[in-house]
Amino acid sequence: MENVKLLEIEKIKVNDSFIYLTLKRIIDIIGSLLGIIILSPVFIVTAMAIKIEDPKGPIFFTQKRNGKYPKTFNMYKFRSMVHNAEELLEKLKHKNEMNGPVFKIKDDPRITKVGKFIRKTSIDELPQLFNVLKGDMSLVGPRPPIPREVEQYNEYQMQRLSVKPGITCYWQVCGRNNIDFDEWVELDLKYIGERNLFVDIKLILMTVPCLLGDKNAA
Repeated sequence: MENVKLLEIEKIKVNDSFIYLTLKRIIDIIGSLLGIIILSPVFIVTAMAIKIEDPKGPIFFTQKRNGKYPKTFNMYKFRSMVHNAEELLEKLKHKNEMNGPVFKIKDDPRITKVGKFIRKTSIDELPQLFNVLKGDMSLVGPRPPIPREVEQYNEYQMQRLSVKPGITCYWQVCGRNNIDFDEWVELDLKYIGERNLFVDIKLILMTVPCLLGDKNAA
């Protein structure tokens, strides 16, 4: 708790240098374009599988997320849940296994068979390459939260929103759903406090194995 109190007083120093942000954006554009082109067969097969299993719902799931505060944007994912998942959320909230404002349960009954696979391999996140290309997100940065979650943040947790969100960060490579919300925040603030091109490239390379199957994904 002493470390938390100290960080609440000493705000995280953010690397916002023009050179770093310019190079980071160049990497984002090149990386997202290459990713979309190379992974286009995966996009097509995944879209077909989603429609075959649950033809009533859309292929993509679009959700309002918080970017660098106070901006919001529509984040894209491959739909991994049944088409009426949001309607079923209220009935499941009492089963939440995460502390803080985030909702996660290990065996979420709303997840489809295809959804379970694409989550395990992080394929469900691939449409966010379009968010990166648009400039809503970066390849590396804290995961963008849902506005209703942000409403419950304290001042310390709000520092997660001091930079552009990303597809991957320390949380993705350090345990994901085995990490509680408080630790998640600490990992995001660790990234924000030390981010540079070396850290970004390291995290991108560490994320690649997740596409081969992550035992901590849900």
